[in-house]
Amino acid sequence: MSARVAAIVPAKDEAERVAATVTALLSLQDVDVVVVVDDGSTDATASEAADAGALVARHPANRGKAAALETGVARLVTEEQRTGSPEHVLLFADADLAESAANLEPLVVPVLLGSADLTVANIPRSASSLGSGRVVRLARAQIEAMTGRTIEQPLNGMRALNRATFADATPLAPGWGVEAAMLVDVLRAGRRVVEVPVELTHRRTGNDIKGRVHRAMQLRDVSTALLARRFLS
Repeated sequence: MSARVAAIVPAKDEAERVAATVTALLSLQDVDVVVVVDDGSTDATASEAADAGALVARHPANRGKAAALETGVARLVTEEQRTGSPEHVLLFADADLAESAANLEPLVVPVLLGSADLTVANIPRSASSLGSGRVVRLARAQIEAMTGRTIEQPLNGMRALNRATFADATPLAPGWGVEAAMLVDVLRAGRRVVEVPVELTHRRTGNDIKGRVHRAMQLRDVSTALLARRFLS
């Protein structure tokens, strides 16, 4: 397989980890470009990412994960047009994966081979907070009700997809509803979705005030996105 994967990395205040994440992504056999979208950071995220070899796009103020992903893909399209390169497969990766992002190769292989249209990372629960929380259970149940598919980690942001599948998911649902809504949209479009076991580590959401606020916002966004799709069924 030739190198034709582009990693899109939304990032906010990730100066401590983003360089290691970019370096690990660029070490993947099939990744030849990394686009980091600095989503309103107040630290050196943008410069750290650029120094590590990423293309960088910036939002002056925080606009949320979905907007960052869309900006990242738009920046990639500009680069493809500038260089005359063919369309890349997309690899979405969180900025805080650091060195563990080097384990993402199995996620892109099924899409490159044409055996899947979208792959979703399935991280062992011992290394992840993605497996059993209230929002995850809600998303899992609602996606199953609307599509007939059970996705073990429906909110996992690490995923690879071809461009036609990305088009099926756009416009992306806003905020933290992007992952769950994407699954509903692409499954309804008849796309092949596969979960792939991947060993990754990332920063856990704590149980302090900040963590509880994050989970409340996530619950709001996921519920809103899935409710909108239920009415479109």
